[in-house]
Amino acid sequence: MDSSKSMEPSEFSSPLISTEGYGGNDGVHYEEKKHKGSWLVPPSLILSTFVAVSGSYVFGSAVGFSSPAQAGIIYDLNLGVAEYSLFGSIMTIGAMIGAIISGRIADYTGRRVAMGFSELFCILGWLAIAFSKVVWWLCVGRLLIGCGMGILSYVVPVYVAEITPKNLRGAFTTIHQLMICCGVSLTWLVGAFLNWRILALLGTIPCLVQLLGLFFIPESPRWLAKFGHWERSESELQRLRGKDADVSQEATEIRDFTEALQRQREASIIALFQLQYLKSLTVGVGLMILQQLGGVNGIAFYASSIFITAGFSGSIGTIAMVAVQIPMTVLGVLLMDKSGRRPLLLISASGTCLGCFLAALSFFLQDLHKWKEFSPFLALVGVLVYTGSFSLGMGGIPWVIMSEIFPINVKGSAGSLVTLVNWFCSWIVSYAFNFLMSWSSAGTFFIFSSICGFTILFVAKLVPETKGHTLEEVQASMNPYSTKR
Repeated sequence: MDSSKSMEPSEFSSPLISTEGYGGNDGVHYEEKKHKGSWLVPPSLILSTFVAVSGSYVFGSAVGFSSPAQAGIIYDLNLGVAEYSLFGSIMTIGAMIGAIISGRIADYTGRRVAMGFSELFCILGWLAIAFSKVVWWLCVGRLLIGCGMGILSYVVPVYVAEITPKNLRGAFTTIHQLMICCGVSLTWLVGAFLNWRILALLGTIPCLVQLLGLFFIPESPRWLAKFGHWERSESELQRLRGKDADVSQEATEIRDFTEALQRQREASIIALFQLQYLKSLTVGVGLMILQQLGGVNGIAFYASSIFITAGFSGSIGTIAMVAVQIPMTVLGVLLMDKSGRRPLLLISASGTCLGCFLAALSFFLQDLHKWKEFSPFLALVGVLVYTGSFSLGMGGIPWVIMSEIFPINVKGSAGSLVTLVNWFCSWIVSYAFNFLMSWSSAGTFFIFSSICGFTILFVAKLVPETKGHTLEEVQASMNPYSTKR
């Protein structure tokens, strides 16, 4: 299969799955037909998604915390650059720990329990930061939040993907990224006016919202099917689709695909490195590496200092980022199931490449002492182009694709590995960023621009289009040998 082209419906065929009746060619999805005359999007699906992505907001608020809190923490606790870099990056180490256990927890306890477990880590972490008097206690709190985020970053998009119908899956899963952006943006804005300790206490509120909301939402029907709870799986599916929806065809498809996968052993991380999973693993891991090495967490963690280094107001620059970030993420959500994943990724990667190049050019001109009045605005434009472009696609779509391409029997191990790789690369960037900027601000952004340029080629050649297909169809195509009888 030429994966550089969008997958046609015929490419999603398998011995187990028939695309007939799923709207593969006529563009009318069966879920939409079933809901005519009733709620197009059932309230239970909206509530379940909202509760899940409350965890995404926690994720965003933790990422956004270090930028507005930087000056206050350094002054109050008398920290140096190296110590604050450790505080800023240690969250990613915790996230790596959380990533390692995320798949297993989500597989053995269920998606809801995994989300609840993660929030306990986050609440303890925020409290530790809020009441810290010494730097090591501050780092312990940041590490605990990281552990929770490592679990959340895997389980939230997986849960949302597993509960939504195919015609809504892309948009609903991308709400994960939208809420991350909201968390980052609002934390930046509120942090400009509040003490960092109060800001940390406010971080516990969305944690409690998700923790309490988990008692009112259903478990993933696909997770229930994996463990043979067929009746409950169909019951929860009915609840998610609406009481008047006919879920028999979807339930049968889930059951047939799950039964075929149950004939195989649960794959470990080592077992993932087999030919049958090679394509899924390459796409999933590759997107996560390129997403992070493109510099996003360096820019997000230290946005204010970037603008100051460029000779621009840190507060105005940060507010401008907020003004760009949220609308572009909303646009990405709206376009996800219309334009498809690949076109948005290609546009997004192109924009991040251009944004980093403009920022690099700004710092390069400063080094040459040319266009001194113009270069700060060029840096602002570059960072805003990068932020808007990243929010459009590269921020959320890798997580959407990760939640779609791995079969249920390897999803836990694969999800842990992919999430671990993401956070490891995030740690590299967030820890090294300040040192790279000290070496060469222009060089730092030229490196990021080059990586973003490579991302364009990777997406064009390897990433498939998954829009408009069920999870079972996508997984059967990406892993053609995993479902053979």
